[in-house]
Amino acid sequence: MRVINLGLIDTPEKSFAAGHEFRKADVDIIFLYVTTYALSSTVLPAVRRAKVPVIILNLSPAPAIDYDKFNRLGDRTKMTGEWLAFCQACPVPEIANVFNRCRVPFFQVTGMLENDPVAWDEIGEWIEAARVAHTMEHNRLGVMGNYYGGMLDIYSDLTQQCAYFGGHIEILEVEELAALRREVSEADLSRRVTEFKTSFDVQADCSAEELRRAARTSVALDRLVEIHCLGSLAYHHKGVGSPENEDAMSSIILGTSFLTSRGVPVAGEYEIKNAQAMKIMDSFGTGGSFTEYYAVDYNDDVVLMGHDGPGHIAIAEGKTKVRPLEVYHGKVGRGLSVEMSVKHGPVTLLSVVQTVDGKLKLLVAEGESVPGPILEIGNTNSRYRFPISARNFLNDWNVRGPAHHCAVGVGHISSKLSKLGALLGMECVRVC
Repeated sequence: MRVINLGLIDTPEKSFAAGHEFRKADVDIIFLYVTTYALSSTVLPAVRRAKVPVIILNLSPAPAIDYDKFNRLGDRTKMTGEWLAFCQACPVPEIANVFNRCRVPFFQVTGMLENDPVAWDEIGEWIEAARVAHTMEHNRLGVMGNYYGGMLDIYSDLTQQCAYFGGHIEILEVEELAALRREVSEADLSRRVTEFKTSFDVQADCSAEELRRAARTSVALDRLVEIHCLGSLAYHHKGVGSPENEDAMSSIILGTSFLTSRGVPVAGEYEIKNAQAMKIMDSFGTGGSFTEYYAVDYNDDVVLMGHDGPGHIAIAEGKTKVRPLEVYHGKVGRGLSVEMSVKHGPVTLLSVVQTVDGKLKLLVAEGESVPGPILEIGNTNSRYRFPISARNFLNDWNVRGPAHHCAVGVGHISSKLSKLGALLGMECVRVC
């Protein structure tokens, strides 16, 4: 993070100069600390040229004026100076009025300059949200293969994704991955098998041949990410008549899970919206594992959620198991798969939703990953409890119209996600 401090700006001339400096520095966000009474004319030129969101810091130097000490000053000039030290709240309505009329996006933090954790936690969240917005603005999302046929809810407008999040979307061919697999050296192959055995809990019924097949694809995936400078990936491929392509795509799960845990989230079923959600969650440092409804346990009031394909092994409860599957669930081929639950404790769900009027919005819910029996089917699988009950969560989440996938991360970060939505000009709806 880089901070540009332009000091006290108290004239229109300084404000114009500040606007140019902010623009030259390519700032992502401006914190406007209102120290005392300020005319809006000394503020507007700076923020107009910068054209980025502004956080107005309406922070008092103390909890209250010491009225007795103030009234004992005995000098009305000194009294005016002391009063102005506490006068930062006075111009904020004026500044807000002008920003609104000039269409300058702004937000406020109100409180005290010192010993105010509420205000400073909020400032910290704005900084985090701006950092994630910057990450998304510069992210390169790879899309490889094609959509899962028939899932109309997951189809995305790629231009719309760029309009909201920025970044670049690179269209990739499965054949490139297949070609890169041919170039994997024996040394790299052996090294990756060893890494798998260290990072995963490889079950005894996983064959050495399947481990090597998955390792070959994993090394090739890393090279694909390196070639195209990818920060995230969405993929799916059914294909016909190409054994090499099928070999690559049916051995991809360990490699994509590996990437996801190392800051390159990978979404299956070509779910581009969810690749974006996963990248957001991971950029906040909370993970972001691919998930969907499995079932509801009304006895325990929990929703079972998970997915086949990649899992975010860095947020797993214990070591992620690797299991062999003779038939993939709804996918072509067979091979190794991952089985994990998200760490027990607070979690946040995020969905990037395409609305009926052609916009994107963020849908958020906070809950808890809880222990209990899961389906041991070689997929990611967790039990989630929500404060509004499983029944109400399902109704309230579904009525917002998301696609059936979402990203889950550890911790409660809905307030950070709402700030990110505000910076990106996106509605953020919190279900619970």
